[in-house]
Amino acid sequence: MSEEASTGFHIDPMGQFIVKPLFGGDHIAWYTVTNVTMWMAVAVVVIAALLVLGTRRRAIVPSRSQSVAELLYGFIYNMVEEVTGHEGVKYFPYVMTLFLFILFSNLLGLLPMSFTTTSHVAVTLTLAMLVFVGVTVLGFVKNGIGFLGMFWVASAPLVIRPVLAVIEIISYFVRPVSHSIRLAGNLMAGHAVIKVIAGFATLAVASPVIVGAVTAIYALELLVACVQAYVFTILTCVYLRDAVGGAHH
Repeated sequence: MSEEASTGFHIDPMGQFIVKPLFGGDHIAWYTVTNVTMWMAVAVVVIAALLVLGTRRRAIVPSRSQSVAELLYGFIYNMVEEVTGHEGVKYFPYVMTLFLFILFSNLLGLLPMSFTTTSHVAVTLTLAMLVFVGVTVLGFVKNGIGFLGMFWVASAPLVIRPVLAVIEIISYFVRPVSHSIRLAGNLMAGHAVIKVIAGFATLAVASPVIVGAVTAIYALELLVACVQAYVFTILTCVYLRDAVGGAHH
């Protein structure tokens, strides 16, 4: 502490991930409005503004906001149709909502003084569990007990099928963990690196180099924000394919 006080040099890369009540106090209950809930609400408002206000005129020559909305719509629709098949297209609204929420939460987290909600496993695990439970229920509704057939590798020799079945079951139940930690871990690591490198900008000698490094990493994080939203969504489509049986389409 004495060294920090004398030099004025202090970096706290994890401080940006602290959940804080918006209206003061330290106690956080399930109903407390925090910086997490505020930025999730901001993401919803931005998405609604883009899709509702941006496309309200539906002009033949689209505006920039309409072009972005149509591009995102077509991109996700094609992804759902190609991965899940025709049968999975009916679940496109959910996949589209999931993608947009994660994408804009990631992008808003890059704004100065903002909060990256998708850097918290509590948020990403909730999204992943909704996918996991929804896909599992849908699988049994669509296929009945036959849904369990995905764990039985019929193409393998009979003697090793039980072993493969155990592995398949374990990997199935690990899905929400890997699904959520991949997203939260990548965003948390990237933001922490930006914070650490930006902290060195207080050293006047290294400032130009630090600014260049932060700019480069910031551009990389912009790419990561988009890629991680895509990865989360396409994995959702893959899991959905298992439930609707669209793998053969």
